[in-house]
Amino acid sequence: MIFSVTSLDKPNALELRLATRPSHIEYLDSQVEAIIIGGPLLDADGKPCGSQLLIEAADEAAAAAFAAADPYAKAGLFASVTIKPFRMVFKDGARVG
Repeated sequence: MIFSVTSLDKPNALELRLATRPSHIEYLDSQVEAIIIGGPLLDADGKPCGSQLLIEAADEAAAAAFAAADPYAKAGLFASVTIKPFRMVFKDGARVG
């Protein structure tokens, strides 16, 4: 099943995000088979202010475990994390569902 994982950074946390980024990327590289798409959310100035991932997971508990194991989450970067089931309808310019 696909899940959307939306994580919003705490205010004024850019330095923490940048300091933790190498371990965050290393973690995502180790989980690449589960990741459909991912990247940072950007503020009005184009600076990262959160993260968005679409992942494959067995269930919501597995998606939550995936999110909790992220070094960003472990470092306390996020003010909130929202996990929702996701149904893909369009991909790469074509309807898939």
